[in-house]
Amino acid sequence: MVLLKILKKLKQKEKEVRILMLGLDNAGKTTIWKKFNGEDINTISPTLGFNIKSLDHKGFQLNIWDVGGQKSLRSYWRNYFESTDGLVWVVDSADKMRLDDCKSELHKLLQEERLAGATLLVFANKCDLPGALTAEEIKSILNLDDIKTHHWQIVGCSAVTGEHLLEGIDWVINDIAARIFTLD
Repeated sequence: MVLLKILKKLKQKEKEVRILMLGLDNAGKTTIWKKFNGEDINTISPTLGFNIKSLDHKGFQLNIWDVGGQKSLRSYWRNYFESTDGLVWVVDSADKMRLDDCKSELHKLLQEERLAGATLLVFANKCDLPGALTAEEIKSILNLDDIKTHHWQIVGCSAVTGEHLLEGIDWVINDIAARIFTLD
């Protein structure tokens, strides 16, 4: 318990937040990551490992880890769990065929001990595409209301237009800050 207090104080001084961005392949993780960072999104290829970017936002240093979502890479996700403050799960709202797989992978992640207590943001990406499901429909399909182990929020967004990305990232940072950067 004393160690936890020391760690909280160290984190408070640094105001450093580690965010892990996961989801199935082609969900839009890298596009979200680049759009939020103000980078060009016209030449994005599948992530075959991981991307990491540190940036300052609202007085916090965000270390955002974007990890590839191909089926062959998912077994390696666990290598990135350590010290994760926030998990951003990206869903392709227009890919109805893979939502069961998406749900299964998310609920497996939430059982991981090293992700216990991490704030969960679900980005229902590509909500601007014709035929895409709404955030409310995604919430129902993923059984988010059943999640009692993590603070969570779902936000419909578009990585291409940037719609609601800031809203989602601000929510996850505020939730993490309320848990970690507390004043004694």
